[in-house]
Amino acid sequence: MTETPGSGGAAPRGYQNSLSDVSSITSCGSDALTGYETLDAPPHYDFYANTAVWGRRRRFRPSLYQLHANPEDDSKPPMYEETAAERTDEGDTSEEDEDEQKGPPPEPPRFGWVQGVMIRCMLNIWGVILYLRLPWITAQAGIGLTWVIILLSSLITGITGLSTSAIATNGKVKGGGTYFLISRSLGPELGGSIGLIFAFANAVAVAMHTVGFAETVTELMRENGAAMVDPINDIRIIGIITVTCLLGISLAGMAWESKAQIVFFLVIMVSFASYIVGTIIPASLQKQAKGFFSYKADIFAANFVPNWRGKEGSFFGMFSIFFPSATGILAGANISGDLKNPTVAIPRGTLIAIFWTTLSYIVISATIGACVVRDASGMLNDTLSPFSPGNDCVGLACQYGWDFSECIENNTCPFGISNYYQSMSLVSAFAPLITAGIFGATLSSALACLVSAPKVFQCLCKDRLYPLIGFFGKGYGKNDEPLRGYLLAYIIAACFILIAELNTIAPIISNFFLASYCLINFSCFHASITNSPGWRPSFRFYSKWLSLLGALCCAVIMFLLNWWAAVIAFGIIIFLLGYSLYKKPAVNWGSSVQAGSYNIALNQCVGLNHVEDHVKNYRPQCLVLTGPPSSRPALVDLVNCFTKSLSLMICGNVVTYGPSSVAVERATSGSHVSWLNQRKVKSFYRGVVAAERRSGVNMLLQGAGLGRIKPNVLLMGFKRDWCTDSPQATHDYIGILHDAFDLQFGVCVFRMREGLDISHPSQSHVNPGFDGGQESINTLSAPSRIQTSVNSSICIDPEPQSSTVFQKKQGKKTIDIYWLSDDGGLTLLLPYLLTRRKRWARCKVRVFVGGEMGKKEEQKEEVLALIKKFRLGFHEVEVLPDIYQNPQPGNIHQFENMVSGFRLDINPKQDSDTRPSRQQEEPWMIADQDLEKNKAKTLRQIRLNEVLQDYSREAALIVVTMPVGRRGVCPSTLFLAWLDILSRDLRPPVLLVRGNQENVLTFYCQ
Repeated sequence: MTETPGSGGAAPRGYQNSLSDVSSITSCGSDALTGYETLDAPPHYDFYANTAVWGRRRRFRPSLYQLHANPEDDSKPPMYEETAAERTDEGDTSEEDEDEQKGPPPEPPRFGWVQGVMIRCMLNIWGVILYLRLPWITAQAGIGLTWVIILLSSLITGITGLSTSAIATNGKVKGGGTYFLISRSLGPELGGSIGLIFAFANAVAVAMHTVGFAETVTELMRENGAAMVDPINDIRIIGIITVTCLLGISLAGMAWESKAQIVFFLVIMVSFASYIVGTIIPASLQKQAKGFFSYKADIFAANFVPNWRGKEGSFFGMFSIFFPSATGILAGANISGDLKNPTVAIPRGTLIAIFWTTLSYIVISATIGACVVRDASGMLNDTLSPFSPGNDCVGLACQYGWDFSECIENNTCPFGISNYYQSMSLVSAFAPLITAGIFGATLSSALACLVSAPKVFQCLCKDRLYPLIGFFGKGYGKNDEPLRGYLLAYIIAACFILIAELNTIAPIISNFFLASYCLINFSCFHASITNSPGWRPSFRFYSKWLSLLGALCCAVIMFLLNWWAAVIAFGIIIFLLGYSLYKKPAVNWGSSVQAGSYNIALNQCVGLNHVEDHVKNYRPQCLVLTGPPSSRPALVDLVNCFTKSLSLMICGNVVTYGPSSVAVERATSGSHVSWLNQRKVKSFYRGVVAAERRSGVNMLLQGAGLGRIKPNVLLMGFKRDWCTDSPQATHDYIGILHDAFDLQFGVCVFRMREGLDISHPSQSHVNPGFDGGQESINTLSAPSRIQTSVNSSICIDPEPQSSTVFQKKQGKKTIDIYWLSDDGGLTLLLPYLLTRRKRWARCKVRVFVGGEMGKKEEQKEEVLALIKKFRLGFHEVEVLPDIYQNPQPGNIHQFENMVSGFRLDINPKQDSDTRPSRQQEEPWMIADQDLEKNKAKTLRQIRLNEVLQDYSREAALIVVTMPVGRRGVCPSTLFLAWLDILSRDLRPPVLLVRGNQENVLTFYCQ
């Protein structure tokens, strides 16, 4: 049997094309098909990819509508199911075919894990600190504590590397590096803030490495007696020239930059070999004079313990200077968009780079500490003569025939690892190779940071999380190079180069890098702890608790290094986080924060099941029958006034339509939620499709909510067209009230003189029983608002916002409460909640109760005392003894005319059994005995309307206890006539309230 449309089908063109496309896809994608053709397609990469593969048409999975819909049906697919035809119509042109024949688009250079990640990370780690500060740190902290510093740094970077590997392998990674990883894991709020900080830190790191290079060049010039101005200004001049040259290499493109990195790597490896060979070669007299004596156990033992000197002389002082050298682990991840396979390259390259660089740091600190003393004069004349007394000689060099006592005691020794930053050049077999290594390490690290900062910043700019930075996100060329970002990074680096002091710049960026690593580790921990099904990293060698430990270590070390810099770093993060939370960027990346929010909400909801309801915690949780919320903004705004940030509000929409995808789409359209969000109404939306409205409302009454967070009050608009609408519609309207009472709901009916419904609904698809009236329970949206077109893109825009009286301040008006019957206190509670809002705070609340003329004052005191115990703050009570008087004859006549069309006329000649049978067929009809039984209630509602006209003509809101008509005793039309005559011809809005006769107020403490 074939599931394709037959010749007699009347399906639209797009629908037919989509079916035929999917059929061809299926036949091409499976060789195992037999004579039983089907629309179902086997699994394929294209079904899950966001981009097409060049050289072939992209495949699309058939939609659920295509699989189960009747091919003979001429209805269009729903909007939320974008068919294959829609997605390929625009591309199905001869021009596109011609383009396909021209050949694939040029592919930008992509790098593997060795060249793209490992070498880049190693070069960035082997930076200026290795050559110019590691010997000095070893002299200060001793070999033992230097190893601790190295291993602690490597522990932090190693844990961060594991966390980075886990995040990078949890889906396809694009450009943006660290920012991309954090933002797509933790969300735009934290991701955006750390993206700015990390890009800035990389730009400052360019300055640090460039200053290290300039410092080496200046030292060489000084040794050769050359100088431009003075040492500080020489560093600044050389630094600016150098960073300008690096900018030129970066602007030339990633291919040139990558080739330069390979050259630098080879130079560094040669310099390492020269250094190791130099430690083995016996020391010459010139080197001995400068403190180098080759491997000596005594020197190793002396240098193993710390010898703190200067203002930086402390463990954390040394750590703050060394740690930036370990921060290059993200150099590969920062160019994730330029890698062939980031999910493989980032973990493998990063972890291998951490291992080899850690080993190299340990080896160099051990060898330099075993060969060179801390202090030396560099003078060949400072040898010990056989006749000089050995007791006067100070320092370890005395054992090897050298006396550096004078400079040691005066603290003027220019050489030794405590004083001479170029100690590795001293030890090396060929000093120029170390100089070349310094040049290669500093320039490669500066170049890597100069490339990383704009790449990260460009991704941040494209996401448009912050204003005024989009200018720098523009890319150029086939590789989308951020040229403007390069210029910005260049300017930042140039500003910090002017500091010209390496020991000052290094601690500045330590806290920024530590903050980045802290959030990377926390991202991994948070994604793991939320147990989201979407967290499935292919890299398994990580631990969420290890990631948490890494995050805590980073945070603690930030404050131990420099507390005020840590405060500034966290202050910037919190400020940017607050901005993002306030602006709520319109992005959705499926972050772990979303998963965590879901877990928290779910656990809290389940936790409420263990807590019994208590009257002190009662909240009016409202199900509001708004239809499309945009059609009744006044009803939405009023309910929002007493539920916002306090209790549950659900806007309910019942679409009366036969089973179809169009009806489902109208009921579940995202435009309704968008309208609520745009209006800043904290409400849920729930739409259902039902054959008739009463059954649909029943679905909402029984199915809306979750656990104990479910509605307990039903609010609906008054049906003022009940006299002209069909009697069945009126009967079903009252039936909804009875259904709510049966389910123990409180019920509120809201009426405004100008009406509630501001829409102009299409009548072509409305159930005939409900096709009139502006204030009917629900109307369908006009087709013009929700467009479904097979040949055009789908766009659902929220309805325009219209202002209502409840969005404005109410001033010094009154809220009049007619507490005529005790319903449990809901009639008092709702106005009290209104007065807690700023818009209603200045309104005076007046409570009206019925009473007797002779006991007026006594009854007033009773009600005042009761209200005082409820602590509502209502101080004005008025007793109305005239409420029980007979109404005016003219108003009684008006009521009789109102119900005259529903009176049951019985022919006296007919059998007496005819009336009951007719009432069963038409339960809305009113018999004479029905009027007689309910005469007292009828007269009371008529009289009450007269009282409202007299006392509440200028009120901001009238709240009245709603009368209740007995089912089977009071016909539905009579009940609705009571509500109509009670609230008729009143200028203020009227809210008829009836609680479920259970206490919602209490004056007890428990």
